[in-house]
Amino acid sequence: MTYLIGTDLGTTSTKSVLYDHQGHVIASANVGYPLYHDTVTTAEEDPEEIWQAVQATIHQVSAGIDPEDIEGIAFSSAMHSLILLDSQKQPLTRVITWADNRAAQDAAELKSQPLGDRLYHLTGTPIHPMSPLVKLHWLTHHSPELLAQTCHVVGIKEYLIYKMTGQLQMDYSMANATGLFNLYNFDWEPVALDYAHITRTQLPPLVDTDAMIDGLTTAAANDLGLLPTTKIIMGASDGALSNLGVGADEPGVAAITIGTSGAVRVMTKQPYLDPEGRLFCYYVAPHHWIVGGPINNGGQVFRWVRDELFTTESQTARANQQDPYDQLTALAATVPVGAHGLLFHPYLSGERAPLWNADARGSLLGVTTTTTKADIARAVLEGIVMNLNTVLQLTAAAEPVHAIRATGGFARSSLWRQILTDVLGQPITIPASFESSCLAAAVIGLKALGHIDDLTAIHAMIGATETYQPNAANHQLYHQHQVVFDHVTAQLAPLYHEIATLNR
Repeated sequence: MTYLIGTDLGTTSTKSVLYDHQGHVIASANVGYPLYHDTVTTAEEDPEEIWQAVQATIHQVSAGIDPEDIEGIAFSSAMHSLILLDSQKQPLTRVITWADNRAAQDAAELKSQPLGDRLYHLTGTPIHPMSPLVKLHWLTHHSPELLAQTCHVVGIKEYLIYKMTGQLQMDYSMANATGLFNLYNFDWEPVALDYAHITRTQLPPLVDTDAMIDGLTTAAANDLGLLPTTKIIMGASDGALSNLGVGADEPGVAAITIGTSGAVRVMTKQPYLDPEGRLFCYYVAPHHWIVGGPINNGGQVFRWVRDELFTTESQTARANQQDPYDQLTALAATVPVGAHGLLFHPYLSGERAPLWNADARGSLLGVTTTTTKADIARAVLEGIVMNLNTVLQLTAAAEPVHAIRATGGFARSSLWRQILTDVLGQPITIPASFESSCLAAAVIGLKALGHIDDLTAIHAMIGATETYQPNAANHQLYHQHQVVFDHVTAQLAPLYHEIATLNR
């Protein structure tokens, strides 16, 4: 029997899963690493720490398996990362992640100009500091000496695949999220390159998501404990693969993901661009595109609540060998729908969809002398979901949604599932596998290796699902809260820049 590894390069951890040809999980591993916030607007990773995590997870899942039986590794990766490499292909920077907001002013200026609208309609990438397009423009003015030394512009997936194979390539899916890629002719966009002050020779060659590199370097094979003949399959972005991995690969089927960040995505057969530039449009595979919006503030908000507001409860939970998150959700479950009128806007890290405003800030409204910690815990969960609901409504113009799949770390919580279905007012289906991006990457690998004919084979691999039905009374209450939530957001939007300026 032979196997394939699906590896997902996330913002705060790397996951690897060993699969057989039927998509059964043989072993899985997850290794975390820090996200460095040197300033309030900085969010970087250390590429060496991620490389160490890749090695560790692959060693763990391949333990006890004959290396000859591991055919290949297929990759999923968080989008929008940026690394500058020198002439020796060594990093000149850390990994500048999607969450880095240093280019906020550049994004705001570009968005206010006709060029911003033109670039969005050429690339499908909303104008925002997450985008490598805007990050590169910012670096031109703030670190010109770095750009002068830069020979290669890549993301974390491309850099790690280079370390493994000695080859620099970028798949269409990852390229589509850079803001530098023309989504109509599948090539680097000259207008975007001019704005970013780079040339196409600094960018990797472009390949499809099922492109395969024939083997590892000797050094990488030794580091990973695999044979040099192990194949590397490019794979795609985590967003694209998350849809595929939960079976949301048909028009009208939406995928909602909440991990560190989150997203709402619906599959379409052709590109769709929002007239106001509020939705992304990214390539997945031939005749498959995802349209949707990413949110900055998902699980990382709940982590902030755990670490800053529920320190004692978290320490007690750990002392009792319990998960602190379980303690928080148990507290939230004691509070009725609507958190006693408490509204939480979860914009702790600015926000992408639906605001596309790096200056957006969080707010807790409706606090009284009777407000409890449990109220806050529930309001945080509800606020994250109401923000997602706003994005879901925008996607309806691209493709009316008739079914919803939910995945990500939050999908493990039955309370979160029920809040989600009650807020949306639609049934949601939860797949048995929570590692949808790893599974989908592996399926692309199986197709590249010739073991399956097309990507629809994944439907037989997803396994059992569980469907949650909305409570009509709860949905009605949440609808009332959603109206106020959206109204307050609109009222605060003009003030976010002033608020953010107070902390600069």
